[in-house]
Amino acid sequence: MYECKAENSRGRKCLRGQLQVYTYPHWVEKLNDTQLDSGDQLRWECKATGKPRPTYRWLKNGVPLWPQSRIEMINGVLMIHSANVSDAGMYQCLAENKYGTIYASAELKILASAPTFPLNQMRKTIIVTKGQEVVIECKPEASPKPTITWKKGDKVLRENKRITVLPHGSLRILNASKSDEGRYLCQGVNVFGSAEIIASVSVKEPTRIELTPKKVELTVGESIVLSCRALHDSTMDVTFYWTLNGQPIDFEKEGGHFESIKAQASSADLMIRNILLMHAGRYGCRVQTAADTVSDETELLVRGPPGPPGVVIVEEITDTTATLSWSPGADNHSPISLYNLQARSPFSLGWQTVKTVPDLISGDMESAMAVELNPWVEYEFRVVATNKIGTGDPSAPSRVIRTNEAVPKTPPANVSGRSGRRHELVIAWEPVSEEFQSGEGFGYIVAFRPNGTRGWKEKMVTSSDASKFIYRDESVPPLTPFEVKVGVYNNKGDGPFSPIVVICSAEGEPTAAPIDVKATSLSVSEILVAWKHIKESLGRPQGFEVGYWKDMQQEEAAEKVKTEGNESSILLTGLEGNTLYHLTVRAYNAAGYGPPSTAVHAATKKSPPSQAPGNIMWIQDGSHVSLGWEPVRPLANESDVMGYKVLFRQEGQSNSQVIETQKTSAVVLLPDVGVYIIEVCAVSEGGDGTASPQIRVPSFSGGKVTSAQSTLHVLSTSSSSVTLLLALIVPSTSW
Repeated sequence: MYECKAENSRGRKCLRGQLQVYTYPHWVEKLNDTQLDSGDQLRWECKATGKPRPTYRWLKNGVPLWPQSRIEMINGVLMIHSANVSDAGMYQCLAENKYGTIYASAELKILASAPTFPLNQMRKTIIVTKGQEVVIECKPEASPKPTITWKKGDKVLRENKRITVLPHGSLRILNASKSDEGRYLCQGVNVFGSAEIIASVSVKEPTRIELTPKKVELTVGESIVLSCRALHDSTMDVTFYWTLNGQPIDFEKEGGHFESIKAQASSADLMIRNILLMHAGRYGCRVQTAADTVSDETELLVRGPPGPPGVVIVEEITDTTATLSWSPGADNHSPISLYNLQARSPFSLGWQTVKTVPDLISGDMESAMAVELNPWVEYEFRVVATNKIGTGDPSAPSRVIRTNEAVPKTPPANVSGRSGRRHELVIAWEPVSEEFQSGEGFGYIVAFRPNGTRGWKEKMVTSSDASKFIYRDESVPPLTPFEVKVGVYNNKGDGPFSPIVVICSAEGEPTAAPIDVKATSLSVSEILVAWKHIKESLGRPQGFEVGYWKDMQQEEAAEKVKTEGNESSILLTGLEGNTLYHLTVRAYNAAGYGPPSTAVHAATKKSPPSQAPGNIMWIQDGSHVSLGWEPVRPLANESDVMGYKVLFRQEGQSNSQVIETQKTSAVVLLPDVGVYIIEVCAVSEGGDGTASPQIRVPSFSGGKVTSAQSTLHVLSTSSSSVTLLLALIVPSTSW
């Protein structure tokens, strides 16, 4: 109801109106497809809301459905009593008011079939042992539900306290005995037909098991055999299964520790070799027959080294000690006799046993003190337990702790002298490892004094990694002896000095130049330089330096090559050909270089001829090859020809044989059967010249001369080679 009021000074007016809201139907509950056995009752209900309230109608297969003797329809509820096959179909419920109509559909299926049994219920044999319960399943599929009848043999089975038919049709026999053996038949019947199944029941003597030994204790590494024997009905086979703590033993994955041994049909053994702690527990033997399953267990205890102790706690720390506590681990059935305390630091090779107070930590103790630790070092600690069986695994490491700082106690080792320059005293030592620096601010104190004097000069070296100190004094002559010692310090104070050693100041640089310097040209790119040196009391040389430069260059541009030790010659290589070089030699040592020698001169050889021997011709007479060629004429900047080389090798080989001659001809003997490669080059002071093109010559006789094989070969011909060609035709014996 709505009101509208209007008023002014003259009065007021009120009008009223009513609003009515109508809705079309909405489903609250719909139908579901339904499947019924023949003779069952159907109840379907559909609910809808709406304003005005909806009315309901029913359709079957699209045709209006009306009440009948078996069919009732009240306020959206449809009931069919004693449904039969004729009632099957598609049903619709209509909810409607004056604003609309809605539909709900569902299918009704009526089942009507004779009894049938699934394959798994067909003829079967049931084997049980005396006293067991037997259930023979009988659940035929049928519509309507069939009537069940049981027979034993040909007689109808009567129910009693032991034998009953269950509501779903199966037969149950309690406390089975031999009298229950036999053939059982179950028949299901309804209006459409019948079906039956047959089952045979066999009652056997129950199986018994004997597992020995019942309880046993072993030590790690020992072996044992567990024996399992079955007493069973002789008509049945038995199968044995072994378990450890309720889990099946996998014989293939147990690393060879377990082996199943079956020597007889009614017994089985379990062999456990080289037993470990992890093999302790409850061992079970299960025996299975077609009628029953029985099992038994035995307990196996394994004595072994102790388990790892509990977490190690650092309770107190000083510069050289640490007080530790721990909790005991498992003793593995053998009392712990003693503990061992171990430590690890960045400077140790793994875990090391440390000294403790008391010296021996007995098995009933749970704390001890580690002593003789190094100050200012990070440590981890762990504990290892031992019993009469052996030593167990270590505990987990403690947290990392650092010992307190202290004055260093370890001086540097191997204090010695090193070579240096004139007026220098070089003092060297092995740096003290960080493990022994004992605190922050670590450094060295270097003390020294000339032999025979009283006062020490001391110098501080602040780097902990330093390994030498250089003292320079222009007034100190070479090789002056000094007494030297090196000490250590850190923020906590000064530590000890090393033992005093005597070290000499540096020697002087060499004072004399090498003598008798000679330079000899060997080839186009090599010069041999040799010299002698005068021995000195001071400035002993460590080696020599050879400087060399070309004639048109300044000495400042010289290239330098060094020798070491007492060598008195050097071969210079990689030089330019046909070039004049100037050379000097000077000695050197750690203090510096001595004066250079007087410069000497040498010129490299001219380059070898660039022209190859030309117009090569040859005559092959059996295994002999007679060669001839035109002479090589070198250029102006090339070395004169001193002779020729004939190089020959068998094809496929790398090493060549060489024949040298000063003539322009040669005879080559080919010793073996095969193809030979021959080439010719000129020889000069500057080395070997360019080789001729290769000649391939086959050899057939392998060193035997056969005149019938004589042949003339020409590599290249020209008018200038006529004389040489004629000469080659003449037999080689007349050359």
